[in-house]
Amino acid sequence: MLKIAVPNKGALSDTASTMLREAGYAQRSDSKQLTKLDPDNGVEFFYLRPRDIAVYVGEGTLDAGITGRDLLLDSHAKASEALPLGFGRSKFRFAARPGTAATVADLAGKRIATSYDGVVARYLAGEGIDATVVRLDGAVETSIQLGVADVIADVVETGSTLRNAGLEVFGDVILESEAVMITRDDADRSALEVFTRRLKGVLVARTFVMMDYDVPAEHVERAAAITPGIESPTVSPLRKEGWFAVRSMVPRSDAQRLMDELYDLGARAILTTDIHASRI
Repeated sequence: MLKIAVPNKGALSDTASTMLREAGYAQRSDSKQLTKLDPDNGVEFFYLRPRDIAVYVGEGTLDAGITGRDLLLDSHAKASEALPLGFGRSKFRFAARPGTAATVADLAGKRIATSYDGVVARYLAGEGIDATVVRLDGAVETSIQLGVADVIADVVETGSTLRNAGLEVFGDVILESEAVMITRDDADRSALEVFTRRLKGVLVARTFVMMDYDVPAEHVERAAAITPGIESPTVSPLRKEGWFAVRSMVPRSDAQRLMDELYDLGARAILTTDIHASRI
């Protein structure tokens, strides 16, 4: 029985559970549930604080988990990223009062407040910067005003919260984070093969659509070049002489443009349908 950790609350929780449902796994119906047994699939899910998941997985208490890349790196746990999951994206940046810091070199000797001291300390070490990292559990944007720090390092989305606090971002991005599946560094990956394959199947289903269209025989090769698919498009003769039906997976983000190209080529009856599950 695999033991898998899932965020119990926060920005990653609902989306992680939705993804697991799409992968065919049972999920809790009550947010107060701490565990959910899925005997049909041989998995038991444990709903834990996102910040604690890497620790449980790294210690071997659980086989795998879903958490943020930032939380994994901040934990120093003996766990590693196995699969990026494409949601919960965020960027970490430095911010300070205007005119007080403009480059990473300006951080030398400064006090840097953050909720992710592990991430920041790792970044500073990589840049060869000697600075003091002050760990705070939240609301780091007020730490400069309160005299606790000279600079902050925090998640930046629109930047409006920082601007409202009289701060501006500077320097390169510290870390680009997203939800990830994690396992122990020394885990037997074969035990997680089906679980990982199902998550990959969801990612493919979300990323691609199935495209069907009819095209004259003289344009089949050019059409196939426009929609090459994963391995190769499926091409079948139609009852109408000189026409072929083509089916191919295409990136969802490119679907409208590809439909226009195919139409200009002479294809007709061009349709796209969602993919609900896949194995590639």
